[in-house]
Amino acid sequence: MSESLDPADWDAFRRLLHAAVDGVVDDLAHVRDEPAWRPVPQAVKNALREPLPRSGEPLETTLARFDELVRPYPTGNRHPRFFGWVHGAGNAPGVLAELLAAGMNANLGGREHAAVYVEREVVAWFVELFGFAENASGILTSGTSMGNLLAVVTARDAALGEGARDDGITGARLTAYAAAGVHDSVAKALRIAGLGTAALRLIATGDDGGIDLAALRARIDADRADGARPFLVIGTAGSVDTGAFDDLGALADLCAELGLWLHVDGAFGALAIASPAHAHLVAGIERADSLAFDAHKWLHAPYAVGCVLFRDEPAHRAAFASAPAYLGRAERGAAAGAPWYADYGLELSREFRALKVWFTLRHYGIERLGASIARTCELAAELGARVRASAGLELLAPVTLNVVVFRVVKPGLDEAALDRLNEIVAIAVQASGAAVPSTTRIGGRLALRICIVNHRTRSEDLDVLLGAVRTAANALGAVRA
Repeated sequence: MSESLDPADWDAFRRLLHAAVDGVVDDLAHVRDEPAWRPVPQAVKNALREPLPRSGEPLETTLARFDELVRPYPTGNRHPRFFGWVHGAGNAPGVLAELLAAGMNANLGGREHAAVYVEREVVAWFVELFGFAENASGILTSGTSMGNLLAVVTARDAALGEGARDDGITGARLTAYAAAGVHDSVAKALRIAGLGTAALRLIATGDDGGIDLAALRARIDADRADGARPFLVIGTAGSVDTGAFDDLGALADLCAELGLWLHVDGAFGALAIASPAHAHLVAGIERADSLAFDAHKWLHAPYAVGCVLFRDEPAHRAAFASAPAYLGRAERGAAAGAPWYADYGLELSREFRALKVWFTLRHYGIERLGASIARTCELAAELGARVRASAGLELLAPVTLNVVVFRVVKPGLDEAALDRLNEIVAIAVQASGAAVPSTTRIGGRLALRICIVNHRTRSEDLDVLLGAVRTAANALGAVRA
């Protein structure tokens, strides 16, 4: 047996790889013909709990096992009627890039190699897109959740000064502020950063779904009067539940006045900037101290890739840079290429995430991607109008962007019964394979949540969705067709 892990027959591996690529292309080309989602049978779950392989098997056998047990049961987000969560649909250039990146097996923690410069170019493109200064810094992450954590840590250290790296928070009563509907990753970030979730002040929202600025200012003043140290405001660009936006320009004004760090969680909504019809929603985003967003949502790069940008590069690097002897930098040779990306985040071992974004942006261009973003918003507006005009359906929030929240209603049912009804309808629609809605709560009422992200979605997919909702509701005696 060879000590190398390389294939014994490279030509046989080439043929197997070609067959696997054919399967991927067939999946993507015919995704509309498949159910939007199907449950994983118990027999498959059982089959995926085998003992640790000891002696191995031919690669053809493993691929056949994948075709049998894994391929038929995807998340569903490639499908044009997957509406439940903000999941990107992927794209063909990204598939190619993932294969090429895996072949290179690059570690983007640092050092001197081309992949590092690809990530720098991608970050520079995002800096340009969002209007940050050329000397801004950034790093690609697994997603906005990690981006939010890096921003919280950087803002914390900037507030506490140079001693924070060695001494920690040393009892400082740092407080942060965000709209009540802020993503849960923000609270997690504060907890991981040692500040605790109690440090996060959740501020009520106004009629437009954005943070109430007067209430925010009042809470900051009250906390300062109580001896706390306000240090961070988190603005939301595209809320989880309804796609609402904070007034980022007004938040930037307030933070500049009060000396606070402004971070924007723009997981998907920040990319509204690529659509001329929707860019006004993120006016002022270029004034943020930091911004986190995902490329695997509206840009449809394959999972997982996000980005976080920082206006103050020295503050960003100060929060994470270290130089142990075994990671010594050099001006020439393989250890050159400083600053390393390990100096801008938590990870030393980092995959070549940038390549799929590089392929995506180079192939489509930001204008075509922006047009795709605009189209999903147009479809959401269309769905909202159809819900408003439909007997037996109730729209629960304005359609700001690409999210539509509504519920099935029936006279005579109280709120608790309506909640149960809509929960059952959501599951029935999912199980039918026709479409995938999710649920959320709006004003305490359980709603069907339709988030249109997929670049494959068409108007006729809305017909299928509403038909499936009516069919499920009719089966429960709730809505007349």
